[in-house]
Amino acid sequence: MLITGAAGGVGRATVSVFHSAGWRVIGVDRNPVGEDFPADGLFIQADISRPEEMERIYDSARAFTPALHAVINNAALQIAKPLLDTTVEEWDAVMNSNLRPVFLSAQLAYPLLKAAGTAAIVNVSSVHAVQTSANIAAYAASKGGMLALTRAMAIEFARDNIRVNAILPGAVDTPMLRAGLDRGHLGGESLLDRLENLARKTVNGRVGKPEEIAKAILFLADSRQSSFMTGQALIVDGGATARLSTE
Repeated sequence: MLITGAAGGVGRATVSVFHSAGWRVIGVDRNPVGEDFPADGLFIQADISRPEEMERIYDSARAFTPALHAVINNAALQIAKPLLDTTVEEWDAVMNSNLRPVFLSAQLAYPLLKAAGTAAIVNVSSVHAVQTSANIAAYAASKGGMLALTRAMAIEFARDNIRVNAILPGAVDTPMLRAGLDRGHLGGESLLDRLENLARKTVNGRVGKPEEIAKAILFLADSRQSSFMTGQALIVDGGATARLSTE
């Protein structure tokens, strides 16, 4: 399998979960991954917001393996600021990091996925695709676009036994989440206060762990477990979107 954003919170956890399940992993990230990446895998340091880098990633993947059983589009950029203050450059940076690489990976990974016989694409979207909050418009728009693209890909790739689904994580304790808590949508003077306020908004009363999202990604990627699922959006948010905000 190939996963983008492999050095981050959910990405790093996903690498570990897949490797423990017996998958050989190709990881991609613009940041170094460290020394704990699986020895039988391949790490590619690259910036997926650049189309030429996407081509280099899949050139390296083809040299490493003749087929891919799964592609996980996980890397993301979040700009937390009011819509009226968001510049064109910032908007484009979010779309070029979060949405365009999903389109490009569909084209570039297709021959490797088809060669596997049965394969899956998992697009890591967000609950912000269906319900959102203040000062995160560009990110929410990119994740909503990912859902539409997921459905289109599922329809076009079904004939080749390539399933395409999206996962919509809620609040997960990652560096991106902690950085985003400064955007003013939650009360609390300290980071701990904001985390606690956010946790109270879930039915479970806590934020998620990266490993919990990684296990759900594995479920969607493994055709033995989710063979009849395609074009779907799986919400994993501790029940946050189940609760009426008015009550």
